[in-house]
Amino acid sequence: MAPWLVDIESFERVSRDPVTSELLLRMAKLSREGRLAPFVLELASDPEVDEETTRAIAELAADRRFLLAVEDYVGRTRVVH
Repeated sequence: MAPWLVDIESFERVSRDPVTSELLLRMAKLSREGRLAPFVLELASDPEVDEETTRAIAELAADRRFLLAVEDYVGRTRVVH
């Protein structure tokens, strides 16, 4: 399967999951505003957030292009869904 098809499938899964979609859209906004690093640090120090979740969020936060691509995809497909 072509790599771009895998990406589209990932974006589609994200767009159909309201919790994941909202989180990634907020992270994309924070990234555009240059405020994502403090969010990740605060999350890492929160005792209610498990280590696996913290690692996953940090990994996503490190990929600004992915966050912005998700934001673009969700914004363009919301009308269709």
